[in-house]
Amino acid sequence: MGSLRRHTTTVAIIGVCAVVAYAAWAAVQILVLNPLAAVPDAGLREIYAQMAAAGETMPIAMPSGILAIGVGLAVTVAVVSIRRRLEPSLVAVLFLILLALGSPAYFMASFGPGMNLADAFGISGGDHSPGAVPLYVVSLLAAGAAVGLTVGASRRKAVATAA
Repeated sequence: MGSLRRHTTTVAIIGVCAVVAYAAWAAVQILVLNPLAAVPDAGLREIYAQMAAAGETMPIAMPSGILAIGVGLAVTVAVVSIRRRLEPSLVAVLFLILLALGSPAYFMASFGPGMNLADAFGISGGDHSPGAVPLYVVSLLAAGAAVGLTVGASRRKAVATAA
């Protein structure tokens, strides 16, 4: 395996792992940490049971499906990047973009469960657990890093063509 392909593969594997970790943390935040923080005097089973008694459910398929889209995109980006032997820096930018898009995906995935918690317990539908903060921070840092890598690559290319 050539050096370029090896580096591209390494970046792709790291990128997929990062997106999977982001999605897994988002799922734990939505389905476990936030309900426990929203109703601190009850266990998770009790919270889900009280929601059912109030005519609400904790939708698992919808947030899982939304988060799985990101994982599917990550695997697709990895496969295409390796097969087409893309530059590792481009692959990194693509994965950073996926991580940056994790924040709006998290919001969409958490909206229904948050509203069902709100309706069942008469609380706000927003995040009650600080577990969402790392997701927003990772997305923000990924967006900044994607911009930084892109600007850096453009400057290097401009210098190389001017020389």
